[in-house]
Amino acid sequence: MHDIRALRADPDGFDADLARRGLEPVAASILTLDEERRAAQTAAQERQTRRNALAREIGAIKRQKGDSTALEAEARTLREEMEQLDAKAQALDTEVKAALAVIPNRLDPVVPPGADETANVVVHERGVRRNFAFTPKQHFELGEAMTQNGLPQMDFGTASKLSGARFVLLRGGIARLERALGQFMLDLHVNEHGYSETQVPVLVNEPAMYGTDKLPKFADQSFCTQEGFWLVPTAEVPLTASVMGDILEEAQLPLRMTALSLCFRSEAGSAGRDVRGMLRQHQFEKVEMVSVVAPEDSEAEHERMTVCAERVLELLEIPFRRMALCAGDTGFGAARTFDLEAWLPGQQAWREISSCSNTRDFQARRMNARYRPKGGGAPVFVHTLNGSGLAVGRTLIAVMENWQNEDGSVTVPPVLRSYMGGVERLD
Repeated sequence: MHDIRALRADPDGFDADLARRGLEPVAASILTLDEERRAAQTAAQERQTRRNALAREIGAIKRQKGDSTALEAEARTLREEMEQLDAKAQALDTEVKAALAVIPNRLDPVVPPGADETANVVVHERGVRRNFAFTPKQHFELGEAMTQNGLPQMDFGTASKLSGARFVLLRGGIARLERALGQFMLDLHVNEHGYSETQVPVLVNEPAMYGTDKLPKFADQSFCTQEGFWLVPTAEVPLTASVMGDILEEAQLPLRMTALSLCFRSEAGSAGRDVRGMLRQHQFEKVEMVSVVAPEDSEAEHERMTVCAERVLELLEIPFRRMALCAGDTGFGAARTFDLEAWLPGQQAWREISSCSNTRDFQARRMNARYRPKGGGAPVFVHTLNGSGLAVGRTLIAVMENWQNEDGSVTVPPVLRSYMGGVERLD
């Protein structure tokens, strides 16, 4: 959410940022509504001042037993006009807030220019892509060929019977491998990276979704129950919204939280994309990292968070690259984003496996989340950051494709074997 005062102070800057994202200017239309709202408020205040004066005049006339009929009629007219002006101002205020609510965050000046993902910039590439002596398979080819009691360990057919497209049922070793990945990521972020493990609800209310910029813009990309609860698209929502409406003490910062949760996305607009396999699912697991920090610390925290996500891939020995997202590909709530892309040899392609974003005070303003500086003064909006550490299903894909063997088996990465009861290979 943006402060209307900031828009008044720099309308050209707001429109320039929107242009970088490929969006149309909005400052003039919002400021027109804002001017009308303020004019209505001023007119209502003027009528209130006049009514106060009339009240004194009427009182004086009545004390002298004079006729105040005309003044009383004027006072009634002023009250009716005030009610109309107050209603107009309130309606315009709602319009202004609705317009501000769908303006994306302002971009950091260092965000690369560009209209879409083709303009994203490689920051660095880590790890060595394996030179296979055979043609590597895609994850679903490997998973469907592995069986448990005669049934595929990666079973899309049964999942479709139960729930429809974009679901999967995992069995046996593959199910255990996915569980191991989630536990390994949580342990790493808690024990080595200093995040606090958190168990979060996967049903949240509308203020939590709005505060984390998922509403109203992305309502069609999430699931809502008949009771008005929203299924979380990521644990970012409950983790970040846990400080909604709070005034923290500066000594409490930084807050670093992590959670492994189910996530739900409708995948609206993705018809025909990634229809085979587990890349794009309605339900998936993800380990999320969220940081709540003082404004001066958010840039360094963004780098720290991204390195934490990279460490997962390094330990799993999966080749990856860090991408600086361009203006046209940076998400609605983010001022700056780094994506991590894992190399998938079965697809011969880089695919996103983590996204780490600094939203600065954009979410904090929507949530009214602040902290009290230890030196005194008025409360200040916190900065919030979020990142995947990592998407568990996509990491499972990357492990299977990078650690596959010619006979169709998958070697378990050494770092995961203690989580797999010593199992070294899935056959």
